Amino acid sequence: MQYVNSIFGELLKPIDRRQFREIVERHNGNAYDKTFKSWDHLVAMVGAQLGGVTSLRAVEATSKANSHQHYHLGVGKTPRSTLSRANARRPVSIFAETFAMLAKKADRHTRVEGAEMVRLIDSSPVPLGKMCEWAEWNGRIRGLKMHVVYHPGNDVPRCVEITPATVNDVEIGRQTELEAGATYVFDKGYYHFGWWKKINAAKAFFVTRVKVNTRLRMTKSRYVRKTIGDGFRVIADANVSLASKGDSSLPIPLRRIKVRRDKGGMITLITNDLERTAVEIAALYKSRWQIELLFRWIKQHLNLHKFMGKNDNAIRLQIIAAMIAYLLLRLARRLNSLPMLQLRFAELVCQRLFMRKPIAEIDTPPPVNPSRPKPRFSPDQLGFTYA
Repeated sequence: MQYVNSIFGELLKPIDRRQFREIVERHNGNAYDKTFKSWDHLVAMVGAQLGGVTSLRAVEATSKANSHQHYHLGVGKTPRSTLSRANARRPVSIFAETFAMLAKKADRHTRVEGAEMVRLIDSSPVPLGKMCEWAEWNGRIRGLKMHVVYHPGNDVPRCVEITPATVNDVEIGRQTELEAGATYVFDKGYYHFGWWKKINAAKAFFVTRVKVNTRLRMTKSRYVRKTIGDGFRVIADANVSLASKGDSSLPIPLRRIKVRRDKGGMITLITNDLERTAVEIAALYKSRWQIELLFRWIKQHLNLHKFMGKNDNAIRLQIIAAMIAYLLLRLARRLNSLPMLQLRFAELVCQRLFMRKPIAEIDTPPPVNPSRPKPRFSPDQLGFTYA
């Protein structure tokens, strides 16, 4: 009988094992425990995210209950003490580079021809509270921050950085690899004139909000042909320059757009894009909420509220494992052309993670007591009936 891989085995297929071995060798990832290798570690942590497992003891129990699938997954036993030690000292870079490898693959598979190159940048807090005394306090939370560069059209988080909560958002934003022709959309947490100048020099664009204390001088009023957008109205559009004196002046073209929201007040946007219409630029800033929806989905449907370790290394590993799980779900749904919602697909994966079944048939119920097939007679054949 032909072997049918489990749902979990199918989900792990996009991870190139050869590239993963190169990553492990580069960071000497198997030096700490040769019986529990980096692949075993990755499978255990990602499986915990996909299966809704929230503790070391539960991971060990799940591994034992499905030991018949270890061979096909390429893993061994998962003792909770061994997993705990691996979480505490195995390099985070192994998981981080695996995520980057998957992000490139997901971006390639989900790319739409002719789509705009829009990149949303934002951060989300990961509160740790009193659980971790080493965590830094930023005035609002004690914990970490997860910084993400997100492609809204492809629904792919391309870059993830984890920092202490005290790190300013713009410090991570300035490290973002810029792409020519892309438009970077961010909020006032990434307000830095030097970075804006760097984006413009890379032949890219930015869209953000203006701080109240920023003085701008109008140089030319622009005619607004279309003023009404989806949930907002454009009030004014003009070319501007920074009114400040000295080194803080920006030697790049700037444009100020004032927008009144249907359910809210007025906001002022600034951009270096002189070609798009005012409504298009306002719609780009409105699309920034898609990254907020990404953060909410990950925190609600993956495990980022109960951590399997209290040290910094273990928490970082679990956060990146959650992001890897998200990419694997996104890739599987795309490659199998599943029409169902992402939430419905994630729920089915959680329920049927170790079921031997093609992912394309994950929502089909198994046959119940199939009846014995009846013999088929030819109309010219004499049938006999025995009492």
